[in-house]
Amino acid sequence: MIYDIFFIVLLATAIICSWQISVADWRRRIIPDAYLFPLLLIGLVITNFFSWPITPGAGATAGAFGYLLALVVGMVFEHISPKKSIAPIGLGDVKLLGTGGIWLGPTGLASALIIACVAGIIWGLRRKQKYIPFAPFFICGGILSLITMLFLI
Repeated sequence: MIYDIFFIVLLATAIICSWQISVADWRRRIIPDAYLFPLLLIGLVITNFFSWPITPGAGATAGAFGYLLALVVGMVFEHISPKKSIAPIGLGDVKLLGTGGIWLGPTGLASALIIACVAGIIWGLRRKQKYIPFAPFFICGGILSLITMLFLI
């Protein structure tokens, strides 16, 4: 009973943190660590102590891979973009991908990235925007990926 209540409280806190991350990135193009690190810690607690479709080892591996992948892509784009422009990938996005890897595992992270990138490209082309906030699209892709893993796999 208390175990289930604690699980629900953790998931509700994760939803609130995800919402705050999405809103902050949408409005100010920044992902605050005050919401990102609790989301990371909740993901670690849930994958380790509760029934979750991702094992702790797979989550840690995917988290490290997501972090390194975003870091490498960000560094490549920073070096090929003009020096006066803003970096296309911020460190908040890099940390968000690491957090997403812990929650989703390797398969879920890959599908969440594909969903987020396709949705972000469509949004940017339709709105003709130069800068696209990545966090709302990645969080929606992560939720869709998690639902897919829970019910289809």
